[in-house]
Amino acid sequence: HMSSLFFSSSRRPLSVALRRFTLCRFSSIVTYATEEEKSRFIHPSSVVHPNAILGEGVSIGPFCTVGPFAKLGSACQLYPGSHIFGNTELGDNCILMTGAVIGDDLPGHTVAGRNNVFGHHAVIGIKCQDMKYKFGNECFLEIGDNNEIREHVSIHRSSTPSDKTVIGDNNLIMGCCHIAHDCKVGSNNILANSTLLAGHVVVEDYAHTAGGVVVHQFCRIGSYSFIGGGSVVSQDVPKYIIVSGERAELRGLNLEGLRRRGFSAMEIKCLRAAYRKIFMPTDTSSGNIEDRLSQVEHHKDLGLFPAVSSMVQSIRDSFAENRRGICKFRSWSGS
Repeated sequence: HMSSLFFSSSRRPLSVALRRFTLCRFSSIVTYATEEEKSRFIHPSSVVHPNAILGEGVSIGPFCTVGPFAKLGSACQLYPGSHIFGNTELGDNCILMTGAVIGDDLPGHTVAGRNNVFGHHAVIGIKCQDMKYKFGNECFLEIGDNNEIREHVSIHRSSTPSDKTVIGDNNLIMGCCHIAHDCKVGSNNILANSTLLAGHVVVEDYAHTAGGVVVHQFCRIGSYSFIGGGSVVSQDVPKYIIVSGERAELRGLNLEGLRRRGFSAMEIKCLRAAYRKIFMPTDTSSGNIEDRLSQVEHHKDLGLFPAVSSMVQSIRDSFAENRRGICKFRSWSGS
Protein backbone atom coordinates (compact mmCIF):
# COMPACT_ATOMS: atom_id res chain seq x y z
CA HIS A 1 0.00 0.00 0.00
CA MET A 2 2.97 2.34 -0.52
CA SER A 3 1.21 4.36 -3.22
CA SER A 4 -1.79 5.04 -1.01
CA LEU A 5 0.54 6.09 1.83
CA PHE A 6 2.52 8.54 -0.32
CA PHE A 7 -0.38 9.92 -2.31
CA SER A 8 -3.33 9.84 0.08
CA SER A 9 -6.22 12.27 -0.22
CA SER A 10 -4.77 14.29 2.69
CA ARG A 11 -1.81 15.18 0.40
CA ARG A 12 0.82 14.88 3.15
CA PRO A 13 4.38 15.83 2.14
CA LEU A 14 6.55 12.87 1.19
CA SER A 15 8.94 13.37 4.15
CA VAL A 16 6.05 13.30 6.65
CA ALA A 17 4.63 10.15 5.09
CA LEU A 18 8.01 8.40 5.18
CA ARG A 19 8.44 9.36 8.83
CA ARG A 20 5.02 7.94 9.74
CA PHE A 21 5.73 4.74 7.82
CA THR A 22 9.13 4.28 9.53
CA LEU A 23 7.62 4.71 12.99
CA CYS A 24 4.94 2.14 12.18
CA ARG A 25 7.46 -0.28 10.70
CA PHE A 26 9.92 -0.07 13.64
CA SER A 27 7.62 0.76 16.53
CA SER A 28 9.08 -2.10 18.55
CA ILE A 29 12.38 -0.18 19.04
CA VAL A 30 10.97 3.31 19.72
CA THR A 31 11.28 4.57 23.36
CA TYR A 32 8.24 6.63 24.28
CA ALA A 33 8.24 9.44 26.89
CA THR A 34 6.42 8.89 30.15
CA GLU A 35 3.09 10.60 30.73
CA GLU A 36 4.82 12.95 33.18
CA GLU A 37 7.36 13.97 30.53
CA LYS A 38 4.63 14.43 27.95
CA SER A 39 2.88 16.91 30.25
CA ARG A 40 5.94 19.20 30.27
CA PHE A 41 6.98 21.76 27.69
CA ILE A 42 10.64 22.74 27.27
CA HIS A 43 11.49 25.05 24.42
CA PRO A 44 14.44 23.70 22.40
CA SER A 45 16.41 26.95 22.82
CA SER A 46 16.44 26.60 26.62
CA VAL A 47 19.24 24.92 28.57
CA VAL A 48 17.87 22.55 31.21
CA HIS A 49 20.42 20.42 33.02
CA PRO A 50 19.51 16.71 32.98
CA ASN A 51 19.91 16.53 36.76
CA ALA A 52 17.30 19.22 37.37
CA ILE A 53 14.08 17.87 38.90
CA LEU A 54 10.94 19.04 37.10
CA GLY A 55 7.41 18.41 38.31
CA GLU A 56 4.40 17.60 36.17
CA GLY A 57 3.16 20.26 33.80
CA VAL A 58 6.27 22.45 34.00
CA SER A 59 6.50 24.91 31.11
CA ILE A 60 9.88 26.40 30.15
CA GLY A 61 9.88 29.03 27.41
CA PRO A 62 12.64 30.12 25.04
CA PHE A 63 16.18 31.06 26.18
CA CYS A 64 15.76 29.94 29.79
CA THR A 65 18.35 28.28 32.02
CA VAL A 66 17.71 25.66 34.71
CA GLY A 67 20.75 24.50 36.66
CA PRO A 68 21.65 20.99 37.86
CA PHE A 69 20.47 21.44 41.47
CA ALA A 70 17.15 23.10 40.71
CA LYS A 71 13.85 21.55 41.81
CA LEU A 72 10.65 22.82 40.20
CA GLY A 73 7.23 21.84 41.52
CA SER A 74 4.26 20.95 39.35
CA ALA A 75 2.89 23.49 36.87
CA CYS A 76 5.74 25.99 37.30
CA GLN A 77 6.08 28.38 34.36
CA LEU A 78 9.26 30.03 33.12
CA TYR A 79 8.65 32.85 30.68
CA PRO A 80 11.28 33.59 28.01
CA GLY A 81 14.70 34.56 29.28
CA SER A 82 14.19 33.60 32.93
CA HIS A 83 16.79 31.61 34.84
CA ILE A 84 17.16 29.35 37.89
CA PHE A 85 20.62 28.79 39.35
CA GLY A 86 22.17 27.03 42.32
CA ASN A 87 20.45 24.95 44.97
CA THR A 88 17.00 26.41 44.36
CA GLU A 89 13.62 24.84 45.04
CA LEU A 90 10.28 26.20 43.84
CA GLY A 91 6.92 24.86 44.99
CA ASP A 92 3.95 24.16 42.73
CA ASN A 93 2.51 26.84 40.43
CA CYS A 94 5.35 29.33 40.65
CA ILE A 95 5.80 31.75 37.75
CA LEU A 96 8.99 33.44 36.57
CA MET A 97 8.26 36.37 34.27
CA THR A 98 10.67 37.40 31.52
CA GLY A 99 14.16 38.12 32.80
CA ALA A 100 13.60 36.89 36.36
CA VAL A 101 16.64 35.28 38.03
CA ILE A 102 16.18 32.95 41.01
CA GLY A 103 19.08 31.52 43.00
CA ASP A 104 22.85 31.72 42.80
CA ASP A 105 25.72 29.26 42.51
CA LEU A 106 26.68 29.68 46.16
CA PRO A 107 26.70 27.32 49.14
CA GLY A 108 23.31 27.31 50.87
CA HIS A 109 19.89 27.45 49.25
CA THR A 110 16.97 29.49 47.96
CA VAL A 111 13.58 27.90 48.72
CA ALA A 112 10.17 29.26 47.71
CA GLY A 113 6.76 27.77 48.41
CA ARG A 114 3.70 27.53 46.19
CA ASN A 115 1.89 30.05 43.99
CA ASN A 116 4.60 32.70 43.95
CA VAL A 117 5.00 35.13 41.05
CA PHE A 118 8.46 36.57 40.36
CA GLY A 119 8.13 39.64 38.17
CA HIS A 120 10.03 40.82 35.13
CA HIS A 121 13.77 41.05 35.84
CA ALA A 122 13.38 40.34 39.54
CA VAL A 123 16.63 39.06 41.11
CA ILE A 124 15.96 36.71 44.01
CA GLY A 125 18.31 34.71 46.23
CA ILE A 126 21.68 36.06 45.13
CA LYS A 127 24.73 36.97 47.21
CA CYS A 128 24.21 39.71 49.77
CA GLN A 129 25.82 43.15 49.62
CA ASP A 130 27.29 42.88 53.10
CA MET A 131 31.03 43.17 53.71
CA LYS A 132 30.71 40.62 56.53
CA TYR A 133 29.97 37.88 54.03
CA LYS A 134 32.86 35.49 53.56
CA PHE A 135 33.09 33.77 50.22
CA GLY A 136 32.29 30.07 50.57
CA ASN A 137 29.98 30.45 53.56
CA GLU A 138 26.48 29.05 53.29
CA CYS A 139 23.73 31.64 52.91
CA PHE A 140 19.95 31.18 52.80
CA LEU A 141 16.69 32.64 51.57
CA GLU A 142 13.28 31.13 52.34
CA ILE A 143 10.03 32.40 50.84
CA GLY A 144 6.53 31.20 51.74
CA ASP A 145 3.40 30.85 49.60
CA ASN A 146 1.20 33.16 47.52
CA ASN A 147 3.61 36.08 47.22
CA GLU A 148 3.50 38.54 44.33
CA ILE A 149 7.00 39.87 43.81
CA ARG A 150 6.94 42.45 41.05
CA GLU A 151 9.36 43.76 38.44
CA HIS A 152 12.97 44.61 39.32
CA VAL A 153 12.65 43.52 42.95
CA SER A 154 15.86 42.28 44.58
CA ILE A 155 15.89 39.96 47.60
CA HIS A 156 19.25 38.77 48.93
CA ARG A 157 20.35 35.73 50.86
CA SER A 158 21.67 35.90 54.42
CA SER A 159 25.15 37.17 55.24
CA THR A 160 26.11 34.35 57.63
CA PRO A 161 25.43 30.60 57.87
CA SER A 162 23.71 31.10 61.23
CA ASP A 163 20.96 33.36 59.83
CA LYS A 164 18.62 33.49 56.86
CA THR A 165 16.49 35.95 54.94
CA VAL A 166 12.81 35.05 55.33
CA ILE A 167 9.67 36.16 53.47
CA GLY A 168 6.32 34.87 54.74
CA ASP A 169 3.04 34.35 52.88
CA ASN A 170 0.60 36.52 50.91
CA ASN A 171 2.87 39.54 50.52
CA LEU A 172 2.69 42.10 47.71
CA ILE A 173 6.17 43.44 47.03
CA MET A 174 5.85 46.09 44.35
CA GLY A 175 8.31 47.16 41.67
CA CYS A 176 11.92 48.07 42.47
CA CYS A 177 11.76 47.12 46.15
CA HIS A 178 14.90 45.83 47.83
CA ILE A 179 15.01 43.39 50.75
CA ALA A 180 18.54 42.99 52.04
CA HIS A 181 20.34 40.19 53.82
CA ASP A 182 18.90 38.65 56.99
CA CYS A 183 15.59 40.54 56.82
CA LYS A 184 12.49 38.89 58.27
CA VAL A 185 9.29 39.86 56.48
CA GLY A 186 6.09 38.33 57.87
CA SER A 187 2.81 37.76 56.05
CA ASN A 188 0.11 39.87 54.39
CA ASN A 189 2.35 42.93 54.00
CA ILE A 190 2.27 45.49 51.20
CA LEU A 191 5.59 47.10 50.29
CA ALA A 192 4.94 49.81 47.72
CA ASN A 193 7.31 50.73 44.91
CA SER A 194 10.95 51.43 45.82
CA THR A 195 10.65 50.44 49.46
CA LEU A 196 14.21 49.68 50.57
CA LEU A 197 14.89 47.49 53.59
CA ALA A 198 18.48 47.44 54.87
CA GLY A 199 19.97 44.37 56.51
CA HIS A 200 18.37 42.69 59.52
CA VAL A 201 15.11 44.64 59.28
CA VAL A 202 12.04 42.91 60.72
CA VAL A 203 8.60 43.57 59.22
CA GLU A 204 5.80 41.89 61.15
CA ASP A 205 2.35 41.18 59.61
CA TYR A 206 -0.17 43.40 57.81
CA ALA A 207 2.22 46.35 57.60
CA HIS A 208 1.95 48.76 54.67
CA THR A 209 4.54 51.11 53.21
CA ALA A 210 3.90 53.84 50.68
CA GLY A 211 6.39 54.48 47.87
CA GLY A 212 10.01 55.51 48.26
CA VAL A 213 10.44 54.36 51.87
CA VAL A 214 13.92 53.70 53.28
CA VAL A 215 14.33 51.61 56.46
CA HIS A 216 17.58 51.64 58.44
CA GLN A 217 19.25 48.33 59.34
CA PHE A 218 18.05 46.51 62.46
CA CYS A 219 14.76 48.46 62.62
CA ARG A 220 11.47 46.73 63.36
CA ILE A 221 8.18 47.57 61.61
CA GLY A 222 5.22 46.54 63.77
CA SER A 223 2.05 44.79 62.62
CA TYR A 224 -0.77 46.91 61.16
CA SER A 225 1.48 49.95 60.90
CA PHE A 226 1.73 52.36 57.97
CA ILE A 227 4.76 54.27 56.69
CA GLY A 228 4.09 57.37 54.60
CA GLY A 229 5.68 57.90 51.21
CA GLY A 230 9.25 59.16 51.04
CA SER A 231 9.93 58.45 54.71
CA VAL A 232 13.32 57.56 56.14
CA VAL A 233 12.77 55.19 59.08
CA SER A 234 15.76 55.09 61.43
CA GLN A 235 14.00 53.71 64.53
CA ASP A 236 11.27 51.17 65.27
CA VAL A 237 7.65 51.66 64.21
CA PRO A 238 5.35 50.27 66.95
CA LYS A 239 2.27 48.22 66.15
CA TYR A 240 -0.86 49.97 64.82
CA ILE A 241 0.87 53.33 64.28
CA ILE A 242 1.45 55.67 61.31
CA VAL A 243 4.84 57.27 60.79
CA SER A 244 5.97 59.65 58.08
CA GLY A 245 8.50 62.35 57.38
CA GLU A 246 12.02 62.80 56.05
CA ARG A 247 13.03 61.42 59.45
CA ALA A 248 9.91 59.44 60.22
CA GLU A 249 7.89 60.57 63.24
CA LEU A 250 4.79 59.13 64.89
CA ARG A 251 1.61 60.64 63.42
CA GLY A 252 -1.09 58.68 65.25
CA LEU A 253 -2.87 55.37 64.84
CA ASN A 254 -3.37 53.64 61.51
CA LEU A 255 -7.14 53.96 61.92
CA GLU A 256 -8.12 53.11 58.36
CA GLY A 257 -5.84 50.08 58.34
CA LEU A 258 -7.31 48.84 61.61
CA ARG A 259 -10.87 49.19 60.29
CA ARG A 260 -10.00 47.35 57.09
CA ARG A 261 -8.49 44.50 59.08
CA GLY A 262 -11.61 43.99 61.17
CA PHE A 263 -10.73 45.68 64.45
CA SER A 264 -13.93 46.53 66.32
CA ALA A 265 -15.00 50.08 67.14
CA MET A 266 -14.37 49.39 70.83
CA GLU A 267 -10.85 48.09 70.17
CA ILE A 268 -10.03 51.17 68.11
CA LYS A 269 -11.50 53.46 70.78
CA CYS A 270 -9.34 51.83 73.46
CA LEU A 271 -6.22 51.96 71.28
CA ARG A 272 -6.78 55.69 70.73
CA ALA A 273 -7.19 56.26 74.46
CA ALA A 274 -4.01 54.30 75.14
CA TYR A 275 -2.11 56.21 72.46
CA ARG A 276 -3.10 59.53 74.01
CA LYS A 277 -2.06 58.43 77.49
CA ILE A 278 1.33 57.25 76.22
CA PHE A 279 2.21 59.99 73.72
CA MET A 280 -0.08 62.95 74.52
CA PRO A 281 -0.18 63.15 78.33
CA THR A 282 -2.09 66.12 79.81
CA ASP A 283 -0.89 65.46 83.33
CA THR A 284 2.62 66.78 83.97
CA SER A 285 3.04 64.23 86.74
CA SER A 286 2.51 61.27 84.41
CA GLY A 287 6.22 60.43 84.48
CA ASN A 288 8.45 59.08 81.72
CA ILE A 289 7.35 56.79 78.91
CA GLU A 290 7.92 53.62 80.95
CA ASP A 291 5.66 55.03 83.68
CA ARG A 292 2.96 55.81 81.15
CA LEU A 293 3.23 52.35 79.59
CA SER A 294 2.74 50.81 83.03
CA GLN A 295 -0.27 53.02 83.68
CA VAL A 296 -1.93 51.88 80.45
CA GLU A 297 -0.99 48.25 81.07
CA HIS A 298 -2.64 48.30 84.52
CA HIS A 299 -5.60 50.49 83.57
CA LYS A 300 -8.83 48.87 84.74
CA ASP A 301 -10.43 49.14 81.28
CA LEU A 302 -7.64 49.53 78.70
CA GLY A 303 -5.57 46.71 80.17
CA LEU A 304 -8.34 44.22 79.38
CA PHE A 305 -7.90 44.53 75.60
CA PRO A 306 -5.24 42.30 73.99
CA ALA A 307 -4.65 44.88 71.23
CA VAL A 308 -3.72 47.53 73.81
CA SER A 309 -1.42 45.13 75.64
CA SER A 310 0.18 44.20 72.33
CA MET A 311 0.87 47.85 71.46
CA VAL A 312 2.35 48.50 74.92
CA GLN A 313 4.64 45.48 74.58
CA SER A 314 5.68 46.53 71.09
CA ILE A 315 6.77 49.94 72.38
CA ARG A 316 8.49 48.52 75.44
CA ASP A 317 10.42 45.95 73.39
CA SER A 318 11.87 48.72 71.22
CA PHE A 319 13.72 50.13 74.24
CA ALA A 320 15.39 46.82 75.05
CA GLU A 321 19.15 46.47 74.77
CA ASN A 322 20.43 46.39 71.18
CA ARG A 323 17.18 47.88 69.86
CA ARG A 324 16.90 51.31 68.29
CA GLY A 325 14.01 52.86 70.26
CA ILE A 326 10.89 54.19 68.54
CA CYS A 327 10.39 56.95 66.00
CA LYS A 328 10.07 60.41 67.53
CA PHE A 329 6.63 61.76 68.47
CA ARG A 330 5.00 64.56 66.49
CA SER A 331 2.91 66.68 68.87
CA TRP A 332 0.22 67.63 66.35
CA SER A 333 -0.85 63.99 65.81
CA GLY A 334 -4.55 63.80 65.04
CA SER A 335 -5.26 60.43 66.59
